[in-house]
Amino acid sequence: MLGLKLETLSRSRSGHDGEEKAMTLAEVMKALEAAGSEQTRKTYRRHGMPEPMFGVSYATLGKLQKRIRADHPLARALWKTGNGDARILATMVVDPGQASDEELDAWARDLDWYGVANAFVRYFAALTLNARDRMADWMRSGSEMTARAGWMLLATLASDDRSLPDSFFEPYLPRIEREIHGARNRVRSAMNSALIAIGGRSPGLAKKATATAHRIGKVEIDHGDTACKTPDAAASIARIRERKDPAKTKAKAKTKAKAKAKTRQAARSAARAR
Repeated sequence: MLGLKLETLSRSRSGHDGEEKAMTLAEVMKALEAAGSEQTRKTYRRHGMPEPMFGVSYATLGKLQKRIRADHPLARALWKTGNGDARILATMVVDPGQASDEELDAWARDLDWYGVANAFVRYFAALTLNARDRMADWMRSGSEMTARAGWMLLATLASDDRSLPDSFFEPYLPRIEREIHGARNRVRSAMNSALIAIGGRSPGLAKKATATAHRIGKVEIDHGDTACKTPDAAASIARIRERKDPAKTKAKAKTKAKAKAKTRQAARSAARAR
């Protein structure tokens, strides 16, 4: 799956610090066009990104975000262009604190590619105060990408929002089990991501989510002309919990250290034998 940074993007809520002049829409679009490459366009096309687009790497988008910081009016203008690169950048420079429910819903309705949907959730929707209310509405949408945004928002909250109790997420497990195989392709993928994120949240949810994953069985997702593979939910949950288990992490490090010491000892013995 086309990668996105998982950490929450840090951005200034007060706009610019005065050291650089604010960029205009024309300047940003010119910079995006200049930064685009045919190789990146080919990659995005394989992942299903529709035209128009320039083919700008996420690394370059990140650099532009750092220069622009938060600029809500510019974000709105970038979104309205319909350009894929501009829309991803818009999610990075938008100010979630200024967004109304109506604006969030309007952007969610505009989603036409899973990569933009992911960015919209991660950098924008998940940072708003009313994310949970919007999530429920989007999940019920007849639009594949809007519904995907709802389920990806659930996955993001499960991974990042420690203020929510496990009881908030548990009811979604039977729903995922009931609906996942009949869901549209990119919604099915988002449901699988949500199942993994819920299972990775705590030992209690890991047990329940893993049982759900086993009952669901293999999840088939069409990734198009890419090398992407669908992650196995049960195995992914196990890996997440292992990383979060201090005892297992310590034991793994101890085993690795012993193996290295054994290798060094063998090398010294071989050197002495020569």
